Amino acid sequence: MAVPVNAPALSPRRAAAALTILAVATFSFVTTEVLPMGLLTVMADDLDQSRSQVGQLVTGYAVVVVLASIPLARLTQRLPRRLVLTGTLGVFGTATLLSALAPTYPVLFGARLVIALTQALFWSVVAPAAVGLFRPEVRGRVVARLAVGTALAPVLGIPLGTWLGQQAGWRTPFVVMGAMGFVASAGIAVLLPTIAPADSSSARGSAPDKRRYLLLMIATAIAVTGLLVVNTYVAPFLLDVGGFSPAALGPVLLATGLGGLTGTLVIGTLLDRHPWAAVVWPLGLAACALLSLFALGQFRPMAIALLTVTGLAFSAFAVAGQNRTLEVAPGSTDIALAGSGSAFNIGIAGGALIGGLLIDNTGVRSVALAGGLLTAVGFAVMLAEPRLVRGRALPADEVGQPLIAPARSAIEAALPAIGSPAAAGEAALPPLGVVLPATELVEPHPPRCLTQ
Repeated sequence: MAVPVNAPALSPRRAAAALTILAVATFSFVTTEVLPMGLLTVMADDLDQSRSQVGQLVTGYAVVVVLASIPLARLTQRLPRRLVLTGTLGVFGTATLLSALAPTYPVLFGARLVIALTQALFWSVVAPAAVGLFRPEVRGRVVARLAVGTALAPVLGIPLGTWLGQQAGWRTPFVVMGAMGFVASAGIAVLLPTIAPADSSSARGSAPDKRRYLLLMIATAIAVTGLLVVNTYVAPFLLDVGGFSPAALGPVLLATGLGGLTGTLVIGTLLDRHPWAAVVWPLGLAACALLSLFALGQFRPMAIALLTVTGLAFSAFAVAGQNRTLEVAPGSTDIALAGSGSAFNIGIAGGALIGGLLIDNTGVRSVALAGGLLTAVGFAVMLAEPRLVRGRALPADEVGQPLIAPARSAIEAALPAIGSPAAAGEAALPPLGVVLPATELVEPHPPRCLTQ
């Protein structure tokens, strides 16, 4: 039986370069998935299709990811991740170029479904592949660095892709994304080591627990549904409730994207020392922000601030949830992450469906209330996890002291990293810091807005 190794024998520069190319791949996938929404009108006119039909390019994509993630992960779980990722990105690049050249809507739809299949497999293996390049104790920071590509997609990829499609035709940005897929495939082939998944330190969860994993999946599906109830219909909310002009939507959404990037960077300082708290508090923050948006969304400065906070919390939760999955995965991390991807896409599809029903029956303002309540339920599930699993609170050194300790850790970790080179030999990751053991149990306390 193979004995897992801590990390493959890679130089720090090669490991950092491999992590960067994996982040580029995540950027490409997220941008390609959502790009049709930014180019909806242009694509509908060119293909002589209705806007709802073009919208199905995103809906059908999400359905395929939900259905295919776990089967594909099981099918490929014994193959080296270098081979899986290289092949997956090669197929992604080919299918994306085919979608750019598609002469008819059915051909485009078919190409999008193939891209969705590659994404279903990609998200189940990319995090274990990245984490396996480094020492286990810096797993959280590796996950956060990988997620920078995801966070940059709504800030750079989608706005630039939408602009390019409006200027040069909708097919052009898909050509660019296909080319990026080929570049990422080649980079992974050169930089990633070829090792069996079972020989990697990331093959199994570091603290496997089936009940914690199931609770995380339940909380993810519910909370993402709540967040997507709002995110899917944020434009009509801003127009009808906030009174924004159409021209102001771009800058407001850019602020939300920048909030998401900030959340990704900040949460990375907490993951290794406070993995449970890093999942809980973004959900509490998002619930408070969305409920406040329902009450105060008509005031433009408040709407911008609250949506920015929501973007920050959403991205932070996505990163923390992935890190927590790698920790508590009850078996293969590939299969566990495939389940996480399915839960996420169930939330995406469910949020869009619920939001659409609310807008048609109760008005657009209600999406903020429904989104806040659903996110609060997800927060409650994770907050109750220690009692549901063990019947008692977790030690402070496992979950982090509530609110104060994680915040202090973020500040302490962030300050020395500003303008300082990474420690040599740790693949450009910031140094770890000292973790002091706790001597007593602590009870987590929810944000005030959820208890009043």
